[in-house]
Amino acid sequence: MVEHWSPKPGAVGSSPSWPAITKGKKMGKISTFIANAKAEIHKVIFPTKVQVRQAFLAVILVVTVISIFLALVDLLMSSIVSTVL
Repeated sequence: MVEHWSPKPGAVGSSPSWPAITKGKKMGKISTFIANAKAEIHKVIFPTKVQVRQAFLAVILVVTVISIFLALVDLLMSSIVSTVL
């Protein structure tokens, strides 16, 4: 049973943006969504252990280099500020 709602003629902004959905249609949409999600999961190409290891090492290397750079900049700036003051 679909529920219809009709606003008063003079009311502003009281009309629904879409009609009411029955439970049967909603369950059909959920099962369609799950079926589509499963189909998309089968299309995913997951990385191999070697690719994960290489990406991990690259991230560790970049973070280390940037940390050393920022530490040196901080040391330089703090020595400049201490000499000025």
